[in-house]
Amino acid sequence: MILPIVAYGDPVLRKRARDINPDELDVKKLSDDMFETMYASSGIGLAAPQIGQGIRMFVVDGTAINEDEEEEDKDPSLEGFKKTFINPEIVDETGEEWGFEEGCLSIPGIRAEVYRPEVVVIRYFDTDWNEHEEEYDGMAARIIQHEYDHLEGKLFTDYLSPLKRQLLKKKLTDITKGKVDVDYRMRFPR
Repeated sequence: MILPIVAYGDPVLRKRARDINPDELDVKKLSDDMFETMYASSGIGLAAPQIGQGIRMFVVDGTAINEDEEEEDKDPSLEGFKKTFINPEIVDETGEEWGFEEGCLSIPGIRAEVYRPEVVVIRYFDTDWNEHEEEYDGMAARIIQHEYDHLEGKLFTDYLSPLKRQLLKKKLTDITKGKVDVDYRMRFPR
């Protein structure tokens, strides 16, 4: 089922999400719905707060980034990088911080360079409630860090300078009011 994406300005995007109990909900169904919603929105990651659920879960699929690349330009960190992360915890972030222009389905039409560490170690559960601890680098690490931020109530715009945020203020206000042109379903704050 394709769910509406929650727009910038909704309080759920600013709250720290809570852990999920194993018997609380059907995480496999929710994961399937989140992937379907993400693909319908042409995204590469989607966190539960972005569909209005304040729980610690996100899905990623970075494989599309490599699809149109020449073999030598493909990011090896994205090969088979399709996963669901439940109750994740970033254990470590290391390496040189590097900049990349990020966007967000909840903040359509705005992109900005964000600097993040190149390596992340994350502990999480999969949809069968098996625990994993894995290390990711490159673009895979960045996607994880971006989605993880959503669970902490943080958005990529929080990394921008005060001046850059001020310059984006009208665009962000327009998104909150629903004055945005997107080709996917959104839910705007009331």
